[in-house]
Amino acid sequence: MGDLEMTITERARAKINLTLRVLGRRADGYHTLESLIVFADVGDDVRFHSGASTAVRMHGRFSEAIAGDNLIDTTLARLAIADPGLTLGSVEVEKLLPIAAGIGGGSADAAAVLRAVRRVNPASVVPWDDIAARLGADVTVCLANRSSFVWGVGERIAPVSGLPLLHAVLVCPMGAAPMGKTRAVFAQLSLPPSGPTIDPAPLPPFADVAELLEYMRSVGNDLNAPALAVMPVCAEVEAALTAVTGCLYVALSGAGPTSFGIFADADSARAAAASLQAQHPEWWVAPVVLGE
Repeated sequence: MGDLEMTITERARAKINLTLRVLGRRADGYHTLESLIVFADVGDDVRFHSGASTAVRMHGRFSEAIAGDNLIDTTLARLAIADPGLTLGSVEVEKLLPIAAGIGGGSADAAAVLRAVRRVNPASVVPWDDIAARLGADVTVCLANRSSFVWGVGERIAPVSGLPLLHAVLVCPMGAAPMGKTRAVFAQLSLPPSGPTIDPAPLPPFADVAELLEYMRSVGNDLNAPALAVMPVCAEVEAALTAVTGCLYVALSGAGPTSFGIFADADSARAAAASLQAQHPEWWVAPVVLGE
């Protein structure tokens, strides 16, 4: 654990659920799931400054949507309890991802802080994955920060290598998510009690984008219909993406309201994003690459 002050920058990338199955509901209220998750090449910029202060400062386009303590404050507090000898510090976040959008922005920020603290404290025996799992369902995979198959309540992950890169457009209808959006979406489901967590079969290899899309179509997202019930504007987003020339596939990420459309190449994705943004200037639209 070093004494020198350090500044570490981590990119908190947007998390995208390519598939999502919800299998059941546990007695504690958490839902068991299986999901193929990848990360986009857009995200928040998180800067960790080691030192005595543990202040958290937010700025950037979406910072005003955050009030009071957030998941980063909780992360720093739990790290201090896990190992009082850790070198901690303050955090500065340029908030470039929309809030409560189904793309794991807050979880990715918390995970970026965990990675930064781990880099500053390489000899620490803090149980990083355990802390991540207790912070939220998406924090474990965001800590890994790579394409992964996720199951359980999000705490079990298997990195996926060789996944074809996907050119995509992310679209979030701003202001669509009501307070308690995720809980409201899951409340729409009628599920049996979860049984014991069983490790799923390994994913098949995907030779190309076409095979990956076939798999995505076959599995889908079990939260799609519930999300449309809670946030009807999601149907408008899906229809707008589907109508764009060259769109190969459209789906919702997580509990929404962000949807993504897949395109054949970067030029097609950029053209689609420009068209959608012109038609709907009130939406957040981003052409991205999904994958490593």
